[in-house]
Formats: sequence, structure tokens, C-alpha cells
Amino acid sequence: MSFWRKEIVEFALDRETQAAIDEQRAWILREPANAKPYYHLAQLYRVAFKQEEALGLLLEAVRLDANFAEAHASLAEMYVIREDYKAAWRHARSAESNGIPRSVEMLRRHGVPG
Repeated sequence: MSFWRKEIVEFALDRETQAAIDEQRAWILREPANAKPYYHLAQLYRVAFKQEEALGLLLEAVRLDANFAEAHASLAEMYVIREDYKAAWRHARSAESNGIPRSVEMLRRHGVPG
């Protein structure tokens, strides 16, 4: 790995990611009943390979807003990777019923049992 990529680019990306994480945490403190910052923070954690934290945040997002289609779609993706197909389909169907069909389409396309 080159010096520029390791020492400059990755450092800058890590700083930007941490700043975004801090921003979402602050939003949660200001509005703990708002599902959106939980969702956004979960996406940042997914990118940072913090899957357990991301899963918990997404579950909190759909607990706060049962119709949050993007959060359900993300949960479907995470559960299919974990091979929890029942949960993947449940969240995919919730996403679809709230206007985002891509998770159901993905599960069907790949023959995921449901």
C-alpha cells in the first residue's frame, strides 16, 4: 500500500467517518425518539465493519418507526448474510410494503428460501 493511500487518504477518511459518527450520536441525544439518526449511524457502522452495533441500531430504528422502509431493507441485507432467512424475508416484506421492493427482489433473484 502506498504512503499516500495509507497515511493520507485512509487517515482523512477515518476522520470524516468519525466526524459523521459523532454527528449522528449528537442527533440521537437531541432526538432519541427519531429513527433516522439510528439508521444513519448504523450505515456508518456497517462501513466500519461494526456489524453487531449496526444491527442493534437498525432494530432500534424500526422499533421507533415500524414503517421505516430503508431500515427494514438494511436489516434484510444483514440477516441474509447471517443466514437468518426468516428474519431477512420479514424485513424485506416490511420494506416492500413501505415502498422499497429491492430486498424482496434480491431474495427472490438469489433463491433465498422464505
